[in-house]
Amino acid sequence: MDDKPFEAPVALHGGTKVATTAQARDRLVSVDWPVRGTSHETALDTCLKVLDGHRSTTDAHAAFIEAAREAGLLDQGPPGEVETSA
Repeated sequence: MDDKPFEAPVALHGGTKVATTAQARDRLVSVDWPVRGTSHETALDTCLKVLDGHRSTTDAHAAFIEAAREAGLLDQGPPGEVETSA
């Protein structure tokens, strides 16, 4: 199965980098994911559709960033550095 790589990895707290749609899906379904709100549901649905070939990796990347932000997991990097979703 093609893991559907992102153009740029998503940095999470603790030094974790999520570089593919499959990795994002695995993180989203993990029991360790702290907040399962609307953004989580959207990101998981988008990742599954990407892996099935129905959406783009850009869509999954953006949705995963929003879910990570909602869950407080997104590593914003050093002050002044901004994470983009596209």
